[in-house]
Amino acid sequence: MTSKQLTNDADWWRQAVVYQIYPRSFADSDGDGLGDLQGIVSRVPYLEALGIDAVWLSPFYPSALADGGYDVDDYRAVDPRLGTLADIDQLVDALHAANIKLIVDIVPNHTSDRHAWFTEALAAPKGSPARERYIFREGDGDQPPSDWDSVFGGSAWAQTADGQWYLHMFAAEQPDLNWEHPEVRADFLQTLRFWSDRGVDGFRVDVAHALMKDLSEPMPSQATLPRVSESYGLHPLWDRDGVHEIYREWRQVLNEYDPPRSAVAEAFVPASRRARYASADGLGQAFNFDLLQADWEYDKFRQVIEENLALADQNGSSSTWVFSNHDVVRHATRYGLPKDPSGLWQDGKAWLLSNGTEPTVDVELGLRRARAAVLLMLALPGSAYLYQGEELGLQEVGELPAANLQDPAYFRSKGAEKGRDGCRVPIPWTVGGLSFGFGSGGSHLLQPKWFGGYSVEAQEGDVSSTLSLYRKALAVRRGLQTGNSLTWVDGTDWVLHFTRPGGWQSITNFGVAPVELPDAAVVLSSGPLEGDKLPSDTTAWLI
Repeated sequence: MTSKQLTNDADWWRQAVVYQIYPRSFADSDGDGLGDLQGIVSRVPYLEALGIDAVWLSPFYPSALADGGYDVDDYRAVDPRLGTLADIDQLVDALHAANIKLIVDIVPNHTSDRHAWFTEALAAPKGSPARERYIFREGDGDQPPSDWDSVFGGSAWAQTADGQWYLHMFAAEQPDLNWEHPEVRADFLQTLRFWSDRGVDGFRVDVAHALMKDLSEPMPSQATLPRVSESYGLHPLWDRDGVHEIYREWRQVLNEYDPPRSAVAEAFVPASRRARYASADGLGQAFNFDLLQADWEYDKFRQVIEENLALADQNGSSSTWVFSNHDVVRHATRYGLPKDPSGLWQDGKAWLLSNGTEPTVDVELGLRRARAAVLLMLALPGSAYLYQGEELGLQEVGELPAANLQDPAYFRSKGAEKGRDGCRVPIPWTVGGLSFGFGSGGSHLLQPKWFGGYSVEAQEGDVSSTLSLYRKALAVRRGLQTGNSLTWVDGTDWVLHFTRPGGWQSITNFGVAPVELPDAAVVLSSGPLEGDKLPSDTTAWLI
């Protein structure tokens, strides 16, 4: 098995295991109830022991937290509640000393309404240059320029004191930037250099498909807008071809460094459109959320894997695999939900968990499938993205009281949507204590009593724990992962079986009855075997 070393290889990201940290919910060093950078620094030994290759750090910039930090006041500063630039430098050094890369979130579609540019725009008169950095339009009296809806519900337009309207595809506190403006483009190139110069190894690009927009008159009505998945560049707001000119400029900057800085696009677009975001002269890689959205079924998983490996091969990138993140219901919970004909529960929609009891979750089934899923995912060619707490088998916290909710989706929908807070509850480190080891002053989102049983402390000495499974899997993967290919081994219609170079085999049983294992040594399994048989909802690695 090869040792883990921080590499200058330009292609390090192609097969990397990346661990997402939502900084406000990871570890709190000063007891204010909010996670911070020094808290993360203190847990670097834990991350090193886990065996990851990189950390993806969600926004840590100054923010009013109108959208969990994705409303950014200043792209080249740190929220003082989370730390300082010196703390970021210390985190980079600590991670690099542990042979772990750092990827940071960049949010280019919108700023916060407290950003210096937007403050200047509101203070300036209509038609002034300051307003040109954003998207201001005249409406019809009290009616906005169009009837477009924001992602978080309600109108996508907000009115200013002087009667103009500005576009916000998310919360009203997140005004959209005008990416036709040269100052906007130049400023973000400066931001890329700022963080790259500080040792950051890559960038995760938030809503990468939203930057370019067509607001020519007459604006189409909401009812006539095409579905993004079917628009193929024709939607006025999403996935327009002009966005790739922006990312070609970004790639030129990222390639100034040795090794070149990596980038991955969050782009909710059809698979055939995803390739351009992941091109070598663009961002280089794009998130593939297809497994996250797939039901726990043999046919769905095989189709997703085949299609995405083919796409990655066509454009010379590598695929990404992910089951959970800060925007969706944790997959250990999703996989324990009853079958939903609409597919929305499996689509990760957090607001469908309206409370702690509806819909009913089979916790044992969900965890068994989640353990099987991660072994399958880690056996695939490409990079794997993990979300903090999934290595503990954490369930979604569906019982948060309304008074503790923070997600704008909950407020803008007037409570119709629960929002994403249930997957953002601070993770448990210890069996007991005020906040299960998160910090000395409680936690900004309430942790349930059952959290202690999922804590790092509870699982450390248990060789059968989910934490132990992740650690073993990542260590074994490092010695086996090679190349960008797999070969299917066809058999029954409910057993997903493939081989990798070097004789590595991964077998997942999606059926209800145990199946015979091949005559080979079992390296690791997601659950107990039944003699020489693989039980239902279980994955095994063999060699």
